Amino acid sequence: MTTAAAALADARRRGVASLDAQLLLAHVLATTRTRLIAHDERALTAEEAVRWQGAVERRLAGEPIAYLLGEKEFHGLVLEVDPNVLVPRPETELLADWGSELIARASERSPGDGGGIRVVDLGTGSGAIALALKRRHPQSAVTATDLSPAALGVARRNAGRLGLAIELVESSWWQGLQGRRFDIAVANPPYIAADDPHLAALRHEPAVALTPGGDGLDALRMIAAGAAASLVPGGWLLLEHGYDQGAAVRSLLAGAAFQGIETRRDLGGHERATGGRLASS
Repeated sequence: MTTAAAALADARRRGVASLDAQLLLAHVLATTRTRLIAHDERALTAEEAVRWQGAVERRLAGEPIAYLLGEKEFHGLVLEVDPNVLVPRPETELLADWGSELIARASERSPGDGGGIRVVDLGTGSGAIALALKRRHPQSAVTATDLSPAALGVARRNAGRLGLAIELVESSWWQGLQGRRFDIAVANPPYIAADDPHLAALRHEPAVALTPGGDGLDALRMIAAGAAASLVPGGWLLLEHGYDQGAAVRSLLAGAAFQGIETRRDLGGHERATGGRLASS
């Protein structure tokens, strides 16, 4: 009979990181990591041992820990995630913070019109950015789009569980939003180039959410080009992009009549998000 301590030691010996092993075993045993560590003499049942070995094998094969646990924390929200959506990254919190900053600024200018600030998250996936913005600014009208019905299902469950009312629209970027205008748009689109060697390590995540093929800029091009028809004059567009794509995205926004273009860096010092304000005339 295998104890929790022995199971953890074996996983570490096989190459699973200590924290990952603890989180996985706590999940299998339906307990907390703290309680697991405090009671590592507990014996696994035969069923638990089978589930544990399956989880270890999947982790060793490179499957993200978030998929194995079925959840990922983002901006203080615990989100359901599965292979239909990207695992939310800490770098993307930069985009959520920037969007929140713009909503707050707009609210200060029009304090009686907080509910009139219209925000759209293009390609929402799990709903991470949209839900983070809605939680911080409950009076704002937040719309989230995605081309994948399965991804929208994940976002819908997250919104329902968190009690955050956002609008969900099945759409490829701006296509399902004709005739509507937004004050702020945010997007974390696929931007990895087709020949980027990092894609191999991301094979368990949906490829369509990682790369548009080619040089990685096609989705960014489409979003920038279509923004003028869906943003109010003076509206903002914020885009996450690759560490080496800042100059290209600044050029795309300048060519699409955006002004005050700015790029912000992530905690690693890499250019990670670029935004600008649509010219008023």
